[in-house]
Amino acid sequence: MSRRVTGVTLDNLEDLPKHSRKCVFWEVAPHLREQADEFGTADLEKEAWVSSVLLEWGSCGRIVYSDKLPVGFALYAPPNAVPRASAFPTSPPSPDAVLLTGFHVLPEFRGGGLGRMLVQAVAKDLTRRGVKAVEAFGDAQSLDEEPTCVLPADFFLSVGFKTVRQHPRWPRLRLELRSALGWKEDVEAALERLLGTVTVTTANPSPALQR
Repeated sequence: MSRRVTGVTLDNLEDLPKHSRKCVFWEVAPHLREQADEFGTADLEKEAWVSSVLLEWGSCGRIVYSDKLPVGFALYAPPNAVPRASAFPTSPPSPDAVLLTGFHVLPEFRGGGLGRMLVQAVAKDLTRRGVKAVEAFGDAQSLDEEPTCVLPADFFLSVGFKTVRQHPRWPRLRLELRSALGWKEDVEAALERLLGTVTVTTANPSPALQR
């Protein structure tokens, strides 16, 4: 059994879980999100957002596969591409950071290090692009029982994030990318033992984006 991580493109967007493809909490203004939910166009709004970020900024996510099965993903973008980034009591994100807006691993694949694997894949991608840090808004009261658009703060703390602005419900957390890359030797060795062969690749841009 092999694991691989590849970049999110319009070609593989359908591999994201249904709840994520239809969640535009981060990607559009609140009143537009309500309209998208009402008229059933959230998936189209999501596709349009991914397309726009790919064209204007570049890769905005990673998907992890177990053999051919997509089992987890991460989405991220500059704060100026994320309308919801200014709406939290702990806003705004730091100007040198990219915002992590989505992260999910299928329940049956949790506990084997895939969360850390994804975080490190994000760190490698962004470091190559000159980004210093990743930030995220966490939910300090979430129990992670159902898929949610705002991830539990405890998850971020468990994969190396540090709280940079406290709040009883919506803390803002930060991961310095150098510290994430510092996991390389010990974490990747453990992943190889637990998961088998691990390969990390970056997908080429969708042909539709090269026209």
